[in-house]
Amino acid sequence: MFDPAAGIPIVHPTTSAPHHVFTPPASPTQKASLMNTSVAPPTRAGIRRTRRVAGVALAGLTLTALLGLTACSAVSSAADDTASGSSGSDSSTAESPFDLTTANVDGRPRIDPVPEAVEALKASGFKPIQAGKFTVAHSAYEPPLGFLAEDDNTTLLGVEPDIAQLVADGLGLEYTPENVAWADWPLGVESGKYDAVVSNVTVTEERKELFDFAIHRDDVLAFAVKADNEIDSITEAKDVAGLRVVVGSGTNQEKILLDWFAENEKAGLEPGEPVYYEDNAAAQLALASGRVDAIFGPNPTAAFAAALTGESKVVGTLNGGFPLNAQIGVTTKKGNGLAEPVAIVLNSIIESGVYADALERWDLSDEAVTESLVNPPGLPKP
Repeated sequence: MFDPAAGIPIVHPTTSAPHHVFTPPASPTQKASLMNTSVAPPTRAGIRRTRRVAGVALAGLTLTALLGLTACSAVSSAADDTASGSSGSDSSTAESPFDLTTANVDGRPRIDPVPEAVEALKASGFKPIQAGKFTVAHSAYEPPLGFLAEDDNTTLLGVEPDIAQLVADGLGLEYTPENVAWADWPLGVESGKYDAVVSNVTVTEERKELFDFAIHRDDVLAFAVKADNEIDSITEAKDVAGLRVVVGSGTNQEKILLDWFAENEKAGLEPGEPVYYEDNAAAQLALASGRVDAIFGPNPTAAFAAALTGESKVVGTLNGGFPLNAQIGVTTKKGNGLAEPVAIVLNSIIESGVYADALERWDLSDEAVTESLVNPPGLPKP
């Protein structure tokens, strides 16, 4: 859901009041390479999952204001070494279902150009910023959405680069990613520096005044609990009665949670208690130690942590705009004609099953859409 996120992390927007917004602090090495990210088109290869020994430290994220645009945020998962302030990989020997190195690019799903999309692009009059290329802004803030490969700290990996690669393929263009700060994409797209942004941008009515959207994922929030917890389902207010739940301050998920607690109190149940942590590692340690019962935040973060470490499990999901429907889209400059051809590509891969493969390889099947719509109703202005 992803603008980056809250003292814990990450992404999905509305407007002024942080509905979700956060940016993870970059390490010195990451800062040095922030604007120097590009990926040469890989050879076509079948989709595969590489299992390997991996240790991943997910840095704590800090709450940030976003140019009047809000983004979905929550608590992200963190490896134990983040508790001591380390920003590098640890020496964990937990076997990971994800390849977090540059070799992951070889397993990216690829497609041939989609004739209908190529023709629509030509008819639209849209001209790529770089001839023959699809220049896409990404923010390397959080696995599995978008992050830098751990072996070179330069190559962009994640579900968002995978989706952007497929769109580029379908349009008959060369995928040219750019790693940018999340708050910088609006001006970059408006000014023509980037053709599009694929960085967990939620469709909002305010954003639609300046940008067009072709949706590619649902904005999903998740409840995560310790793997051995007897709780196996959280889907409504009574399920959190009496629980201590970590949530990001000022986020949409906090509003949902507090509403549920109030509902429980009215029903004569023990309401529950929100718990706030300044840092991500502290929240994860609290869950592991039993000092809190659950973490409520973005689904990609929760699903990735559960798959990576096996120390937690997802026991319930809600749409990030609950009770409204929030969706995430490939974002383009308003009226430039690019959104429609992008949607044609996305609908082609939805129909072919390649889209499902792209989400499944990052354990994000729960966020799949059945159709890519152009400029659907967005979250309302505050």
